[in-house]
Amino acid sequence: MRDQISVTGMVLKTEPVGEYDRRVVLLTRERGKIAAFARGARKQGSRLLASTNPFCFGEFTLYEGRSAYGIAESNISNYFEGFREDFESACYGMYFLEVMDYYTRENNDEKEMLGLLYQSLRALLHPGLPDELVRYIFEIRAIAVNGEYPGLPVRKEPYLPSTVYAVDYIVGCRIEKLYTFTVTKEVLSELSEIADRYRKRFVDKKMKSLEILGEIPC
Repeated sequence: MRDQISVTGMVLKTEPVGEYDRRVVLLTRERGKIAAFARGARKQGSRLLASTNPFCFGEFTLYEGRSAYGIAESNISNYFEGFREDFESACYGMYFLEVMDYYTRENNDEKEMLGLLYQSLRALLHPGLPDELVRYIFEIRAIAVNGEYPGLPVRKEPYLPSTVYAVDYIVGCRIEKLYTFTVTKEVLSELSEIADRYRKRFVDKKMKSLEILGEIPC
């Protein structure tokens, strides 16, 4: 019998393989980002059919093959089903998954990134938080977690004091406390500018979900 390991993580993306299988990319607490194959996951009635879709978070039992992992079992604790009823929030969520796929690596300690992703997806489904605010907080904190935070971008006009305070809080607070505030339109505009400048500087990949978001009417 092949040795099995248990990991806690989230499905970042999935793609069909062959007639019935899936290749799944997981962001895990124990082994960073890993790829695994789910045999027969696209068959109707498969126990892995629902649990190998993007956003699924829970415990996955894996076996180690010669060149890849295989998924034996799954126990999903959160499917983030709310995204099925909110297309725009789902697009933001897919963007977050793309960012994590870009930033994270296998066998890295990605616990903080996983925590950021989980809390950010929950925040998107919170009715009291604008999706745009969640996005800017997510982008700024992801850069900080990745060790690239350079401080506030330099510009001619000083930032509003509330903006400076907000960015300091985003960078330094516990992830569990990250989405516990709202801001004025003026501060939101400055956070948008800051996050945009960071993204252009540190992310050299076009995100498909971000392009879709840009096409959604305001």
